[in-house]
Amino acid sequence: MASPEQVCAVGQILVDPQRALTERFRALFTLKNLGGPDAITWISRGFSDDSALLKHELAYCLGQMQDRDAIPVLTRVLRDREQDAMVRHEAGEALGAIGDPSVLDLLREFSTDPVVEVAETCQLAVRRLEWLQSGGGDDDDGGDTYASVDPAPPAAGGRSTAELRAALLDEALPLFERYRAMFALRNRGSEEAALALADGLRSGGSALFRHEVGYVLGQLRHPAAVPALRAALERPGESAMVRHEAAEALGAIGRGECLEALRRHRGDGERVVKESCQVALDMLEYENSGQFQYADGLLRVQGSNPEVH
Repeated sequence: MASPEQVCAVGQILVDPQRALTERFRALFTLKNLGGPDAITWISRGFSDDSALLKHELAYCLGQMQDRDAIPVLTRVLRDREQDAMVRHEAGEALGAIGDPSVLDLLREFSTDPVVEVAETCQLAVRRLEWLQSGGGDDDDGGDTYASVDPAPPAAGGRSTAELRAALLDEALPLFERYRAMFALRNRGSEEAALALADGLRSGGSALFRHEVGYVLGQLRHPAAVPALRAALERPGESAMVRHEAAEALGAIGRGECLEALRRHRGDGERVVKESCQVALDMLEYENSGQFQYADGLLRVQGSNPEVH
């Protein structure tokens, strides 16, 4: 158990704009793992920062903590139209991850937000909360071995990988059902499943959907997905939120060709992509040195949950 003084010391690193972004991310993940009201207070203070990537991860961590005390700040962020769309989207997703039905009316309100990524996120969060209220939780596809609270449950078992791929890529299906196929494929963990997911990176329409595919491939860490992730990172005109997630996934996989792509884009013209590449390279440096391992946070990968960094 960390003392209030220790939590304060970590929190001060998180909110210090003079610190390197990589140090601040390590502080964030420490606070996430410690939990409690003091950690939530310090994380909440970070939403005044000018880094959309950092604020996106603040919201993500608050959702993964599943603590109702985070609802007020996440509500403020979702309502704040001055915040980057990626930050507001993550606040909506985090409210769904907490799982408290008291936010249903709020999420329904923002399900018609003019920013499509925010609207789609809130629609998904509403569906997740309704699924929980209906007693959902017993119909997964082989169990979830990942330490994350996902925006949709995996599809029920009994479907082949080919059938799940077809559902994943069917743009006529509701987004919630496509997400369920996505997480079922992740739980399969095979090369066939990884390649099916990789096909989703070329799906038209929803940038939110493609960004979630990148997230899932980062969790899966299958090298078969590297060519599709590199193509997404390098695709002209692709949404920054998709490119940033592709960068994080490449960092999670960490092969030589991943490092080359990350190094090429660590000076990218899109700030969120540039910062994602920089922090992904930092993660790899620390993991390879044995000094530190990131928890499931920035790269959202299955991993250790260190008490201190």
